[in-house]
Amino acid sequence: MSNPLDVAAIVGSLRRDSYTRRLTEALARLAGESMRIEIVEIRDLSIYNQDDEEFPPPAWVAFRSRIKRADAVLLATPEYNRSMPACIKNALDVGSRPRVNNAWEGKPAAVISASPGMLGGFGANQHLRQCLVAVSAPTMPVPEAYIGGSNNLFDAEGEFVNTTTRELCVRFVRSFETWVRRLTGK
Repeated sequence: MSNPLDVAAIVGSLRRDSYTRRLTEALARLAGESMRIEIVEIRDLSIYNQDDEEFPPPAWVAFRSRIKRADAVLLATPEYNRSMPACIKNALDVGSRPRVNNAWEGKPAAVISASPGMLGGFGANQHLRQCLVAVSAPTMPVPEAYIGGSNNLFDAEGEFVNTTTRELCVRFVRSFETWVRRLTGK
């Protein structure tokens, strides 16, 4: 077996027990031994301000370093007002600056969205994909994953209650692994 891929996961919800965080944790379990999916916290990233680049905050430096070190990045987002939350957009901004040191450059990425609503965060997913193009992160085109009913995805033990959703997530994780290995040669 190949070495496990190191995947930095960015969760676009700051709530400790968010549906998006629980989904990301489930994806990490589904990945098994072939990918190590680790949530990289973004709650301590101050709002990006170019004036801070001369002496970047330690949280920015650590975040940029972690993204650069990763083989790939998984971005999981809820949907707020038909778009991604400000915290995930801020993480993209912090990681992409200064442009000559863009941590996202060439980094294989995948996007998954989750929402209690029927559309599964479609708007947030698409907006996030647009931003990833701008920061030069090649994003897995398919399968697209919009997970509706996120408030009812898991039982008390964190297991999927719907086998169809679980199967979609297994396919998503396996496709992501293939995407990353193809782009990185690992």
